[in-house]
Amino acid sequence: MTVNGWLQVLLLLILVAATARPLGLFFAAVLDGQKTWLHPVLAPVERGFYKLAGVDPAKEQRWTDYAIAVLVFNAAGFLFLYGLIRLQTLLPLNPAGQGEVSAHLAFNTAISFVTNTNWQSYGGETTMSHLTQMLGLTVQNFISAATGIAVFAALARAFAREKTDGLGNFWVDLTRSTLYLLLPIAIVTALVLVALGLPQTLAGSVEATTLEGANQVLAQGPVASQIAIKQLGTNGGGFFNVNSSHPFENPNAWSNMLTVWAIVAMPLGIAIAFGRMIGRERDGWALFAVMMLSLAVCCGIVYWAEASGTPQMAALGINGANMEGKEVRFGPALSAVWTVFTTGASNGSVNAMHGSYTPLGGLVAMFLMQLGEILPGGVGSGLYGIILYAILAMFVAGLMVGRTPEYLGKKLESREVKLAVLGVLVVPLLILGFAAVSMVLPAALAGTANPGARGYSEILYAFTSAAGNNGSAFAGLTANAYWYDTTLGIAMHLGRFAIIVPVMAIAGSIVAKPKLAPSAGTFPTDTALFVGLLAGVILILGGLQFFPALSLGPVLEHMQMLSGQIAN
Repeated sequence: MTVNGWLQVLLLLILVAATARPLGLFFAAVLDGQKTWLHPVLAPVERGFYKLAGVDPAKEQRWTDYAIAVLVFNAAGFLFLYGLIRLQTLLPLNPAGQGEVSAHLAFNTAISFVTNTNWQSYGGETTMSHLTQMLGLTVQNFISAATGIAVFAALARAFAREKTDGLGNFWVDLTRSTLYLLLPIAIVTALVLVALGLPQTLAGSVEATTLEGANQVLAQGPVASQIAIKQLGTNGGGFFNVNSSHPFENPNAWSNMLTVWAIVAMPLGIAIAFGRMIGRERDGWALFAVMMLSLAVCCGIVYWAEASGTPQMAALGINGANMEGKEVRFGPALSAVWTVFTTGASNGSVNAMHGSYTPLGGLVAMFLMQLGEILPGGVGSGLYGIILYAILAMFVAGLMVGRTPEYLGKKLESREVKLAVLGVLVVPLLILGFAAVSMVLPAALAGTANPGARGYSEILYAFTSAAGNNGSAFAGLTANAYWYDTTLGIAMHLGRFAIIVPVMAIAGSIVAKPKLAPSAGTFPTDTALFVGLLAGVILILGGLQFFPALSLGPVLEHMQMLSGQIAN
């Protein structure tokens, strides 16, 4: 560890915190239908989309109609993307001549990008055509992120309104999220990335002569446009197999800083947007504080773990950081920040290989995802995910004082609490269930590269990443097989939509309730006490659900490492 390393960590934390409020206020204005500086240009385009689609922007939807629209739209997106991948050999814009993609890999990939997971059981530059990358994957990067923002907007309106059943219009929220929020910021980011050295071309590859005089074929394509939205939309799926450790995706320290900022900028901004939309900005800051506190603590733990090295390295006379699987140009500090931001934000992109981290560093990354991808989580999805925990936290507070719980002026009854529990239990059920079956199934065990605790961690990490809609991988696991492509796809699908439906049901119940005036017995939800309560509930639930599983994997590996053994 160095002073310079800690300063790098601190600088990035300050940067993402400083941009949260400006982004949040802009998001709130757009989603509330207020005019912004973009409206003179984009408002006619927005009206044109509604006219073309036959959508009445003034028509409100009940929670059931809103949820059905979400499910139908994403089902259509899955079918379109699946067909595009399967037929790419017959379609244009395939300069590298990419071949046919198997049915099970196409199924996995289509679900992956529709659910904002972007898990990739393939090498992007050697599998997908330019048309698939642009029309399929990049488009889904936009609309899957916009779906999360739309569901968040509906939930925010539920707390802002009372005695009604209207939660907005999904088609309007989807259009505005894409047109005013994601698209402009992504265009600017892509242009900056091009200026920093990322390629943006329709050419298939270029030949280069190495210093040794050998010829090398370098894959390229429309890279910058995909990288911009993969980060801003908390998608994570890269153009290249090694993701943001590839010099064409992340060539220098400036591109690294911009893209790592982009990972958490929108999720943190949406916490502020939530407070503004419900007329209680301090409550948004309380949620923001929980998110930022977790990011800061986890950055410190991972940096310390990676910078301290291992006993095995010390025995070889190497007294320094664990640099295996890390880019020298970024080092352990910037690698640690990226790891925490990407697993905390449901992003999944990497600038270092998580499978090469120390057991403790890998444990932190895995545990952040197992908490439900809420710290800060995906764009929109992180906010509505943490609201489920906030409901449970207020239920616990109500039990302690013998008072009916309420949150943000809305009374919480058994229906809301049961739905919140259902939403919170989806991810652990998928992770632990599929991991348990995989540990006894020969076809699944054949995909691991290592035996013992390490092989178990590879499987546990894969289903954690899939169910949490993250998309990062622990390496070592051969996932492009029938078992993993199918089960990971199912985990991604349920990890997304089996949470959205309970959230929408909660919104439908909350919006019909009257707002309660604060009283002497009201638990304030904008104070340090609430921040501590919410953080405690999240950690305790996560620990109770996953500590036994983690103890058989990364915890056991860590003990073996400390004792000088090779983990097996």
